[in-house]
Amino acid sequence: MFRFNYCVQKMNIMIYSVHIMNEKKEDNVTLSILEAIENKNDMTQRHLADNLGVALGLANSYLKRCVKKGLVKIHQAPANRYLYYLTPKGFSEKSRLTTQYLSTSFEFYRRAGDSCKEIFIQCDEDNLKKILLIGSSELTEIAVLRSHEFKLDIVGIYHPTSTSEKFVNIPIIKESDQLPEYDVAVITELSNIDQTIEDAYKAIDDRNKILIPKILGFKR
Repeated sequence: MFRFNYCVQKMNIMIYSVHIMNEKKEDNVTLSILEAIENKNDMTQRHLADNLGVALGLANSYLKRCVKKGLVKIHQAPANRYLYYLTPKGFSEKSRLTTQYLSTSFEFYRRAGDSCKEIFIQCDEDNLKKILLIGSSELTEIAVLRSHEFKLDIVGIYHPTSTSEKFVNIPIIKESDQLPEYDVAVITELSNIDQTIEDAYKAIDDRNKILIPKILGFKR
């Protein structure tokens, strides 16, 4: 039954994560295009592609989508060049996406901080001082910062696939047999939550030692 519930939870997380990531990516790309055009209306599509970090054909596709939505207008200039302008709707959308980005970022940090604090309060009350973090992401950074409030010792970060030796100046451990002594392990990965939890269950025999912040939306 536990295995079935775990699989269902993992599938739900994957579906939700893919949906959120796609939606967020679309908004971020649109915002980047609108900002780029506002700053330099005579840029080439090659320059736009470089700014976005995508292939030229994909940049062209994103740009056409903005034109179709009425966010951008294109005017032909001499020497087979084009000028790009934001429409009034484009300026409004840029403002909306900027506000949304800032709001989402602040809300994430607030919720992430609260989730970590809740776990660390319990650790402090139970005298569990040595904390192993699993995964390296923005959530890891927040967890490290919040841990200072409770005089907890972050003994390391377990991340088997990492190519780095340290993250936020904390050693990264890549092999489960090299884990330092710890009281509990806290999941702090954002991009590959399901794989991170799977790795944690393989590396740590006592699953009661694995704590998952509420912000990740995973229930045992």
